[in-house]
Amino acid sequence: MKVSTINQQLLIIMSISTLMLLVGCSSGSSDTSTESSTSPGSSVSTVTTPTASFVIVDTNQSTCYDTAGNVITCGSSVAGQDAEYSTNAPGYTNNGDGTITDNNTGLMWAATTINDVAYADADTTATNSTLAGYDDWRVPTIKELYSLIDFSGATGTAGPSTTTAPSDAVPFLNTTYFDHEYGSTGSRYIDSQYISTAIYVDLIFDDDDDNTDGQQGFFGVNFADGRIKGYPTTSNPGSSGWNLRLVRGTQAFENDFEDNGDNTITDKATGLMWMQQDSGPFAATAGTQGDGSVDWPEALAWCEGLAYAGYADWRLPNAKELQSIVDYSKAPDISGTAAIDDLFAVTAINDPEGDVDYPMYWSSTTHVESDASKAVYVAFGEAQGRFNTTTQATGSTEPLLDVHGAGAQRSDPKVTEMGVTYPEYHGPQGDVRYVYNYARCVR
Repeated sequence: MKVSTINQQLLIIMSISTLMLLVGCSSGSSDTSTESSTSPGSSVSTVTTPTASFVIVDTNQSTCYDTAGNVITCGSSVAGQDAEYSTNAPGYTNNGDGTITDNNTGLMWAATTINDVAYADADTTATNSTLAGYDDWRVPTIKELYSLIDFSGATGTAGPSTTTAPSDAVPFLNTTYFDHEYGSTGSRYIDSQYISTAIYVDLIFDDDDDNTDGQQGFFGVNFADGRIKGYPTTSNPGSSGWNLRLVRGTQAFENDFEDNGDNTITDKATGLMWMQQDSGPFAATAGTQGDGSVDWPEALAWCEGLAYAGYADWRLPNAKELQSIVDYSKAPDISGTAAIDDLFAVTAINDPEGDVDYPMYWSSTTHVESDASKAVYVAFGEAQGRFNTTTQATGSTEPLLDVHGAGAQRSDPKVTEMGVTYPEYHGPQGDVRYVYNYARCVR
């Protein structure tokens, strides 16, 4: 085996018991005091964590938006957004041999995509690769693959069935280091789905009533539209296969949760501390719905203003932080729980057909589609949808399906849109859209 030249990750060491916020000024200046800048929105807080075995790479989102999608000064009218907090800034090294090293995680990636790979052939394709002289290439896990997603991307102003990418489409991937091709896994420009090892423990496209109508699915990352969804393992309906980006290395994307005995959970692998409960039991202070469900600005404000377990520096997690605590070995119909470790308390909800399910949790990350009026959520229950929603206008009711699986990452409107009744159903798979999801704060 060729000796790896992977750069060692650079980490800031500090005590797990203290999570400091180092506040830096805008315009390239630096301020290492712990006091806020006197000008609202002029600072970005650098969240530092202890030495971690599970390094969460920052989302790279540097712009703040209001609920209508307009660019605003960070820290102003809608405070607590992703762009206001910086963690491990993305950084890569081009090794000059067709490989890219992630300087945060230490993983080495293939710079070039292998196209048209059947899911059943992915492992063999990786094993047979001798790229750059290495013989230990493999298929990435879903958390490894998601570490590459970059939320400075934008889906662009074009319909989902459009074949050519619009000029304002920006891949959710750093294309200085990695190749990207729109429409590489189908006829639509938004088809650019990559394989991971994560097989959904339940079935995708399943209606819960008859387990014979679903399909086995894997969780993949789409770097054209910035999402995690479940896709069929048997075939790709739009192409002869899927995309595969090979990886090598031993970064352990595994959680190490500890119950602190004060209604908080520390992930010793990442150094992050989480609320043990979500916003559900806090109906009096979280949102206006009386059940703890919140729209996006309410979620941000609630976490920013929260004093809990003796700490006052809570915030809404960004998309990658939130995805880091998904347990992909669980699903409501299989484990009878949300897709998260049993140490966490999860509010039970009813889906649009009245069946018990578990929430989508808001992240602090805006999802820039045709505009920036949507925000990222992660589904800890089923990621549901209704196909052929146009027939509903005639009174026909399509079955509600677990379209993309518990652990999917999609997006919802930040606030109620005028003239829209929620839940609504959006896109080719009729993805269910809410406005009032739930929050789980982090520090």
